[in-house]
Amino acid sequence: MSNTAKDDLDLGFRLRLVREKAGLSQRALARRANVTNSTISLIEANKSNPSVGALKKILEGIPIGLSEFFSYEPDPEKEIFYAAEDLTEIGKGGVSLKQVGTNLFGRSMMILKETYQVGADTGRVMYGHDAQEGGIVISGRIEVTVGDSRKILGPGDGYYFDSRTPHRFRQVGPNRCEIVSACTPPTF
Repeated sequence: MSNTAKDDLDLGFRLRLVREKAGLSQRALARRANVTNSTISLIEANKSNPSVGALKKILEGIPIGLSEFFSYEPDPEKEIFYAAEDLTEIGKGGVSLKQVGTNLFGRSMMILKETYQVGADTGRVMYGHDAQEGGIVISGRIEVTVGDSRKILGPGDGYYFDSRTPHRFRQVGPNRCEIVSACTPPTF
């Protein structure tokens, strides 16, 4: 990659790339760096420009040094097909989020196979991010809350919404729930 192209990678985009390369969600990085989720989200959206000290603290949560961060050159993934065992796990606890591909650089969409164990959810606090997302329930039942709207979906049911609206997913019923979803751009 040329220096000009490297310089074109803005700070927020670069932070998202190294965070995703480390397999961390915004929430996980915020916890590790002892900052709020919104801090990470605002930086990645280029709506906040952190001081060098604040950036260093955030990068310690990955962990990556400042020089490595600014010299990072993303390698676009060239794979086309992915075996089930090669999907990248980015979830935790009772929520498994298996991502197609490991490096989302240069991609405009994130695809996930989501599995919610009995009683699992994405958390009581609803979250939002700058994207659009949609999915189809493959098995089980899931309660999806988007803003003031809430609905329980079952096999074959789908959803599509503006991800900036705070949202939450919660498994309901006696069986785990599986969903195939997509998010564009990949800002989850």
